[in-house]
Amino acid sequence: MNFELTEEQAMLRNMVKEFADEVIAPRAGEIDRTGEFPVDIVKKLAELDLLGLPFPEKYGGAGGDTVSYAIAVEEISRACASTGITYAAHISLGCSPFYLFGTEEQKQKYLVPLAKGEYMGAFGLTEPNAGSDAGGTQTHAVQDGDEWVINGSKIFITNAGYAGTVVITAVTDKSKGTCGITNFIIPRGTPGFTVGKEFDKMGLRGSNTVPLYFDNVRVPKENILGTPGQGFKQFLEVLDGGRISIGAMSLGIAQACLDASLQYARERKQFGQSISKFQAIQFKLADMAMHIELARLMIWKAAWLKDNKKNFSKEAAYAKLFASEIAAKAATEAVQIHGGYGYMKEYPVERFYRDVKLCEIGEGTSEVQRIVIARLLGC
Repeated sequence: MNFELTEEQAMLRNMVKEFADEVIAPRAGEIDRTGEFPVDIVKKLAELDLLGLPFPEKYGGAGGDTVSYAIAVEEISRACASTGITYAAHISLGCSPFYLFGTEEQKQKYLVPLAKGEYMGAFGLTEPNAGSDAGGTQTHAVQDGDEWVINGSKIFITNAGYAGTVVITAVTDKSKGTCGITNFIIPRGTPGFTVGKEFDKMGLRGSNTVPLYFDNVRVPKENILGTPGQGFKQFLEVLDGGRISIGAMSLGIAQACLDASLQYARERKQFGQSISKFQAIQFKLADMAMHIELARLMIWKAAWLKDNKKNFSKEAAYAKLFASEIAAKAATEAVQIHGGYGYMKEYPVERFYRDVKLCEIGEGTSEVQRIVIARLLGC
């Protein structure tokens, strides 16, 4: 086994880390405070060829691998989780469906501009009455000649307010259950398609999260992504890859918690010495560091399996579940180490504490991850 990064991966890590430290991190507090979507930072990510990082150059991407992508998500999220989820959702949810299931024409028409960063992408799965039960989709589509007429709504959709295209799930044959769900491509500006008011969230306040409404939206049959009736199967595969990115996002937040806590513990003096000398604090820091390294190895393993065309579903669930839960614990401990200061917005750990909770919910809750793992174990 070789646990060293390749030269290309190491160079990418250094480049993204430098950009995150110099450009993103100084803005993170302001982004959280104002809730403003960082359009300028997203444009700079596009200029660095990061918005299409894991896709081939012929589709507008940078030709990188999944390990490199996970590294980029970690470093961006370490600096600002709002920017991290914006970046991760664009690639894993906005671009990947086209790469995995799109026709060559669809890839050229939609994936190329998405990967180049000409506009953002989004994926509409969750509904008001269909969250963890994604098979309970109520948005429906009825064929009318060479067109499909779509009615329904989606909720909690990341990036959709800035997306040029949204891929959504809709029931096309209710009698077939999950085999009657189809994915449709909905370009921005399509008549009857509207984006609702942005949600006021506890954390990740700089990411765009909105509801979507479809009122007799008409799209041509060419806007079906892949094969009709395969939408459920398709989004399960999309979510497998997305779990690697949410794991990497969690890892970035956890690393930020450790960095901030270690610095504070060295500087904070109590009882005549820095609190880093107290065993109670040392144990917290040691556990953070250990869990972070274990999570990183699991995320990289899942990414490596994906890159090598091996089954990675179980490992992606491991990575997402473990990384999100150790990140949540790291945030709790970071606030505890900071004491009263950790409860104040003056220190970034207060933001980390709010941001990290989504990692245990998005791309399948912790409970759903355990169900997925149990099923893959043959339970």
